[in-house]
Amino acid sequence: MRHPITIALAATAILTGLVAGFASNYVLFLLTSAAVSTVFMQSYGLITGRAGVIALCQLSFAAIGAWTVGWANVADVPGGFVVWLLLGGLAAVVAGVLIGLPALRLRGVNLAVATFAFATALDVVFTGIAFPGQDTFQLVRRPAGLTDDSSYFVFTVAVVALIFVGLWFLDRSRVGGALAEIRHSERAAAAHGISVVRGKLTAFALSAFVAGVGGGLMAGQLGIVAAGNFAAFASVAMFAIALFVGTNNIEGAIAGGLLGAVFPVLIDAIGIPQDLAALFFGVAAVQVLRLGGSQTDLLRAQRRQKKAAKNPPAPPSVPPPPLIPMRLRAVTDSEPALEVRGLRVRFGALTAVDGVDLVVPKGSVVGLVGPNGAGKSTFINTVTGFTGQYEGTVLLGGAPVDALPAHRRARAGLRRSFQQLRVPTTLTVGMFLQVAAGKPLTAEEIDEQLALFGCPAADVPVDTVDVATRRLLEVAGLAAGRPPVLLLDEPAAGHSASETRLLQQRLAEIPERFGSAVLLVEHDIELVRSTCDIVVVLDFGRVIAAGPPERVLSDPAVISAYLGTAPTTSKETS
Repeated sequence: MRHPITIALAATAILTGLVAGFASNYVLFLLTSAAVSTVFMQSYGLITGRAGVIALCQLSFAAIGAWTVGWANVADVPGGFVVWLLLGGLAAVVAGVLIGLPALRLRGVNLAVATFAFATALDVVFTGIAFPGQDTFQLVRRPAGLTDDSSYFVFTVAVVALIFVGLWFLDRSRVGGALAEIRHSERAAAAHGISVVRGKLTAFALSAFVAGVGGGLMAGQLGIVAAGNFAAFASVAMFAIALFVGTNNIEGAIAGGLLGAVFPVLIDAIGIPQDLAALFFGVAAVQVLRLGGSQTDLLRAQRRQKKAAKNPPAPPSVPPPPLIPMRLRAVTDSEPALEVRGLRVRFGALTAVDGVDLVVPKGSVVGLVGPNGAGKSTFINTVTGFTGQYEGTVLLGGAPVDALPAHRRARAGLRRSFQQLRVPTTLTVGMFLQVAAGKPLTAEEIDEQLALFGCPAADVPVDTVDVATRRLLEVAGLAAGRPPVLLLDEPAAGHSASETRLLQQRLAEIPERFGSAVLLVEHDIELVRSTCDIVVVLDFGRVIAAGPPERVLSDPAVISAYLGTAPTTSKETS
């Protein structure tokens, strides 16, 4: 079976050759403009579609790329147009990183305003400084042998195809998976050891490079460009198109390119003022916000759902065992994998965690239980680096990690899940497993891990998988990374009885099979009783009991805390 990329490239080559051979000069000009616009859409697909960053300055990066190509042409830089094109992309990368660094502290509308301010400022600069060759009418020289319009159209389409191939490989790499997780949840990305700062800078740099190449292609098409070709408001209009069609998808980027080039011609032909063009796409962008996704994202999701309905996943290949006590570990004298001393967290006048001491021995499963509002999730958030200010010390393998941010704690070996599911739906099951593991996994390792936890095959899209299975998938991915400590926040939520039995067996096996100690926060007391070696009970942020499950869970103070029948007192059970 031939690779789909090979088939797509062959079809593109045939279609491009036919168009170049038979189309008129006017049609060739429009199609070349559409190809250049497709490059801009690929840039938006990188920064917004993949990383979820609202950037309104992509045409500013294109202007930098065009200026560099014009300068290289005037200066007669060796290497010709192809080298100049790469130089234009690299020059835009510098600008992308420079604008990305201060913008990393911003989110949402504030980030949009900051990037638009950069675009507006660059408008002013380029309006006052002529593009190289503009005053002397020195046209940019096209690639040798590709100087006529038809051959330059073929060259432009080839560049578009190469970018698509690069993005295809990016989407199937751990970097692409990291960008998708940053878009879905920055907290989940950090919990999996992904640097959100580095990920966003990577997205800014890559998208700026693509936009810079697009600007260079425009310079080659027009011969001479001006500041008006890259106006800030044109950047906003293109962003609206990208948001509407979904340029993170191939068909969306192509459709966006066609719209960007052909739509102004169409509305001009029917007598509608060009100033209203952006209004059409602004309304379309609002529609995206209402529907919760772009047109191509929604169409792809519908196709996946239909396919999943026709081919439902097979039941887990591993028969779930009965829910019986499975504690076979002796952890009394084990060294601490995780040790927390005197942890205290305050939110204003509220003390959410009040002087908690807790030890998770190596090779153990420790349960952290308590009524709602007891401080369990705050404890997990603080230990894993998601709480800004706290008192006390967190030790991982005997070394303090208090100075480390969340993603570095995760890399050091404190890996966690979340009470609210944070599995990105744009990935496949196998890709998410790699992202959650935080390290490369072979295809055999991925298949083995998925079968072990009763998850679907690696190529199944996550958005076709039910919520309970996604929770199992998250645990499977975290365990596959073999960290020293796993902190699982209600992994059994929403599970059926059979899924809970499977989770119970896998939780009990994690210390021996993966070498990870487990801190389990769970409301399913029977799961805690049958899986944990030690149970710690929190109430109003304080430890009221700790010790073997049978003794702790029958403690009157613990029963009182859960049933609310009487005030609780501090007590520790040995």
